[in-house]
Amino acid sequence: MGSDNTEQADALIGELRRQAAGRLTVFLGAAPGVGKTYAMLARARELHRQGVDVVIGIIETHGRSETQALVEGLPQLPRRKIDYQGRTLDEMDLDGLLARKPAIALVDELAHRNVPASRHERRWQDVEELLDAGIDVYTTVNIQHLESLNDVVHQITGIRVSETVPDAVFERLRDIRLVDLPARELIERLNQGKVYLPEQAAQALQAFFSPSNLTALRELAMQTVAQHVDADLREKRTARGLGDIAIQRHVLIAIDGKGQSEYLVRAGARIAERRGAPWSVVAVDTGHSADAALHAEDLERAAAQRHSLAHTEQQRQMELDKAFALARNLGGDTEILYNTDIPQALLDAAAARGARSIVIGRTRERPIARMFNRTLTQQLLLRGARYELTIVSTPQARQRARRFQDLAGERLAKGEPVLIALATVGAIAAAAVAERFLGLEDLSTVFLVAVLLVASRTRMAAAVITAVLCFLAYNFFFIDPRLTFLIGAPRGVATVMLFMAAALIAGRLASRLRMQVISLRTANTHTTAMQHLARQLSKAADLGQVIGASAAVLQSSLNAQAWVRINGESGPSAVAGELTEKDLVAADWTQRHGQPSGRYTDTLGHSTWWFLPILSEQDTLGVVGLRFPSAMGRLSFEQRRLAESMTDDIGQAALRARLVSELEVAKVAGETERLRSALLSSVSHDLRSPLSSMIGAADSLARYGKDMGADDRSDLLQTIRVEGERLDRYIQNLLDMTRLGQQGLTLTRDWIGVDELVGSAARRLQRYEPTVKVETDIDRAIGPIHVHPALIEQALFNVMENAAKFSPPDEPIRVQARPAGGHTVQIDISDLGPGIPEEERRRIFDMFYSVERGDRGRHGTGLGLTIVQGIVGAHMGKVEALPGPQGRGTAIRLTLPHGEQSNEGV
Repeated sequence: MGSDNTEQADALIGELRRQAAGRLTVFLGAAPGVGKTYAMLARARELHRQGVDVVIGIIETHGRSETQALVEGLPQLPRRKIDYQGRTLDEMDLDGLLARKPAIALVDELAHRNVPASRHERRWQDVEELLDAGIDVYTTVNIQHLESLNDVVHQITGIRVSETVPDAVFERLRDIRLVDLPARELIERLNQGKVYLPEQAAQALQAFFSPSNLTALRELAMQTVAQHVDADLREKRTARGLGDIAIQRHVLIAIDGKGQSEYLVRAGARIAERRGAPWSVVAVDTGHSADAALHAEDLERAAAQRHSLAHTEQQRQMELDKAFALARNLGGDTEILYNTDIPQALLDAAAARGARSIVIGRTRERPIARMFNRTLTQQLLLRGARYELTIVSTPQARQRARRFQDLAGERLAKGEPVLIALATVGAIAAAAVAERFLGLEDLSTVFLVAVLLVASRTRMAAAVITAVLCFLAYNFFFIDPRLTFLIGAPRGVATVMLFMAAALIAGRLASRLRMQVISLRTANTHTTAMQHLARQLSKAADLGQVIGASAAVLQSSLNAQAWVRINGESGPSAVAGELTEKDLVAADWTQRHGQPSGRYTDTLGHSTWWFLPILSEQDTLGVVGLRFPSAMGRLSFEQRRLAESMTDDIGQAALRARLVSELEVAKVAGETERLRSALLSSVSHDLRSPLSSMIGAADSLARYGKDMGADDRSDLLQTIRVEGERLDRYIQNLLDMTRLGQQGLTLTRDWIGVDELVGSAARRLQRYEPTVKVETDIDRAIGPIHVHPALIEQALFNVMENAAKFSPPDEPIRVQARPAGGHTVQIDISDLGPGIPEEERRRIFDMFYSVERGDRGRHGTGLGLTIVQGIVGAHMGKVEALPGPQGRGTAIRLTLPHGEQSNEGV
């Protein structure tokens, strides 16, 4: 039941995704000239008459008058002009079509190859971009251009079609329309010159357009349409829960990169498609490809070691890359498996995917190896009895079966013949010395050591050749009769045969051990790089640090220039300056579409950079750009996999940084709202109180002034003055706090004595609070300090006013100034009030601190000490709250630099 629900959900999701993007309609034909373009234009004219916004992106009429007549009257975008090798060529204006955004775009010849320097290499890629933009597309294609049918068409016609369309494009079909014409009528059209010119028509009739070919291609086209219609029906029924739909299980295709990989991928894809089953392509790396990858890294670091890379491994890696790219285009998954036991690796992969069928190529039987090992086919049959094994014989395999296979099955790498020769000659010399001077009789161990030495440094083929050469040398030089290959005694025959067997077994074991070590080294290199990236990203606190850390690790791990752009922020800046306009266009395309572009891809391949998307579950966060040395032809699979894995981790780190930033913004917004509420509360109280007193006193004077005595009028006037000054101080505090927050204060420093500053602040305080007593103790050794006098006086006044509010009526405020270490001055202002608990002393400098201690007394605004902290901080000083004298009250300490500081805005 759960499986059925999952299948129904998957089908519904697939249907919703197709509805969200543009819909594709394909007019499919068996051959050129059947009328695909004509049928598409006829349908477009009908829709245009119904009021549908239909626009011609590109139509190839090939000079046919009836096709041209249908084009007339339909809206058509001008073609884009491209200069190429001294000629001006026309191509579809993709950007113009995206900007126009019609309901339906007509794009002829889906398999067409675009002019070099176009955005995409193939027209089907242009169509995918139109579909992603939500534009429906009508297009035409012939059956021979379908990628999975390439080999079948070649077998039918003898012609290999180079312009193909991946089967994955057809997964976006809304409708497929077969445009069919009997072979006899198509040949008549060809003879009438309605398809090709007369001289071309004659050649076509002798080759592609033979009746047998056309009949076979028609059958192939009908089968393809039937399969797509059946798959569409099955998926729609599943989405609606209409009955059980039997879905066949996974098909696993195994390739080895030795000449038959692409053929196997196409054959396996066709098998899976006929069964309606998902499929995967895997290759097993037993150490050779890892060895090649390590050598490839050595090539980049030291050009002098280029010769060490084996030619066969280069070819194998290139073939695997092509086969994997083909598999992905056809809609399959790909993976490299690491294991020295190939059959077990394939069986494990099949079990993990729930596969019932394994597709392999015909295995080669080697005359000598056959004595010790079964073939891959035999081992799979023995171990995987519950699997269906499909063996595909390729043309190359059939040719190899007709000729003798050499022992190694592959050429020796450069340097290996020299090592084999040195090991053999060295073994002969060592055996001669051991026999003559040491009296050693059993010399086979000397030659066995030579075989082990070669096996531990090379591949199995070199070890086998060394074993054979050592066997011959041992027989020729040290078995009686000497200097001949004849063996006189039966004991000697047994000796050399046993030596040969021991040498081959030991060589194989040593070679396998070496492969395992190389595989582990490669896996360790990958793991180390990923761990290094994780460590660096874990230290990144914001997006800028994520970008910097990512670029540095990518560059060191991949030996390539790295550029990272996330959410519009990019780096490093030194690398960003090297990106050309074409490179940025490719990066933007990757950002929009979430797919790789640039070098090593078919999209905007003229760029020297390889761009990878940084993806999250919802969208594309950014782009990673990598530029490898120009001397490096192709990326190894390991390098490509490492780059993609690191890009995924960078995406997770960028997402984390974005979430942290959003949380910080939310926190700031909450704090801002809290401060706003506190400010409104403070303003409503602290503005109202003095204003109410002033209005009341003024009203009393206005109403009853004539009847009042002189003392009463003087008291009311004094009230107005005092409350006005209090209101002025409050407004001044608000303005100072605003300027501090917006960096609007400018320090105008001057030399002034501390006693002058303290005295001025004390006199100002006593004007407002005549009953307050201030005691000062200023060390004469301090001398003048270099500060902004008005601001420091304001700070001292705010602290002294704050102390006065909480000091008992008969107790004085004490101001003490002393020189401190590091050319600084300490000014302590203390009171004998109730004091402030230790856990709250740091918080009294916060704006609008709500506890009614310190600056939040009956007449406090909650800004005085905050302003003090801002002013002192602008002078590169600090302010702190301490316990008062003898543990009573509170002391506020201001620490200011004594010497001259440069003027600076705050």
